[in-house]
Amino acid sequence: MRRVALVGAGMTPFAEHFDLGLKDLLPMAVTECERSVDKGVDRSDVQAAWFGELTTTDGFPSGILADSCGLDDIPVTRVENACATGNDALRNATFAVASGHVDVALVVGADKVRESSARSTFWEWAGMTRDMAWDYPLGLVAPANFALHVMRYLHESPATREHMAMVAVKNHRHAVSNPKAQLRFEITVEQALNAPMVVEPFGLYDCTPQSDGAAALLVVAEDVADRYTDRPVWVRGVGLGLDRVMHQHKVDMTTFPATVCAARQAFAMAGLSPQDVDVAEVHDCFTGVELISYEDLGFAERFGAYKLVESAATSVGGSLPVNPSGGLKAKGHPPGATGVAQCVELFEQLRGDAVNQVEGARVGLAHNIGGPTAVSAVTVLGAERG
Repeated sequence: MRRVALVGAGMTPFAEHFDLGLKDLLPMAVTECERSVDKGVDRSDVQAAWFGELTTTDGFPSGILADSCGLDDIPVTRVENACATGNDALRNATFAVASGHVDVALVVGADKVRESSARSTFWEWAGMTRDMAWDYPLGLVAPANFALHVMRYLHESPATREHMAMVAVKNHRHAVSNPKAQLRFEITVEQALNAPMVVEPFGLYDCTPQSDGAAALLVVAEDVADRYTDRPVWVRGVGLGLDRVMHQHKVDMTTFPATVCAARQAFAMAGLSPQDVDVAEVHDCFTGVELISYEDLGFAERFGAYKLVESAATSVGGSLPVNPSGGLKAKGHPPGATGVAQCVELFEQLRGDAVNQVEGARVGLAHNIGGPTAVSAVTVLGAERG
């Protein structure tokens, strides 16, 4: 198995792109990715592409990517794995490059959730992944689904809605300086606590916005990395975990076993531990999910996540900055693009080029959970080969 590196990364702003379709957003992300390659790249170098995308009304997803980006005569594979889609697309490309089958691969993620004709994406798609006789008729779309977990977590742990509000405040603060973020404004704990209730315990500021956007990564084998850059970022470990889909079959609602499994795989492959991580992009589709994920990823002891936000450890300048991009909460969340965009942020962090630069960052982690809470992907990146 060969070592695998990222040598380019780019993304569109995450926003309500009512005037742009996937055929517009994809070339924007791919072009920015190419421009980030220090020594340049010819699009004809790409031997295969993986496209993470949840749903579209534009047509056949793989064909859209190939046609809009001029990727002729190469295999293009569409990946769909709920909110883990983007990181899973990178995982698949990593294995192809590591195996020796491909030297240069393109990973792209994109979605248009705010497209009016696809605004039911999360409702229709969610219904197919749940128990149609129980979850679907009760209206367990994303906020209600995750609320079941977080309500139980708040009941069993010392964490409170105030700690969730602190997560929202942190991620909004981080997003202010990120030109690609959707919600570039600060909020207070009081605003978060007093915001309209979406579904208990989530107020408006506990929830990610619906977003449109695209992101891209250039993935290459170690043998050819120096053609493109003298400072690659290395894919140290990847993991994918699965859990039971139906809530009535879940043993413990205060943890996401899929994340525990994915993290264990990724850290084992990387030869690293949670204590080695310098910066993380953690799936914060809802603020309480970020708290639970601190524990599942090994950053905090069981029911101890609240201590990290109380001490500001997860803020930029703290001992383990989480979501310096603003996270899903403030940067935005077009599901197919989310995991890829997390790795775009980490690519910049580990090269010292990020807007909210974490001083001395050498190891980064990207994490997604979805499906609902049944699938998780974890990617560990490093500035050193390992």
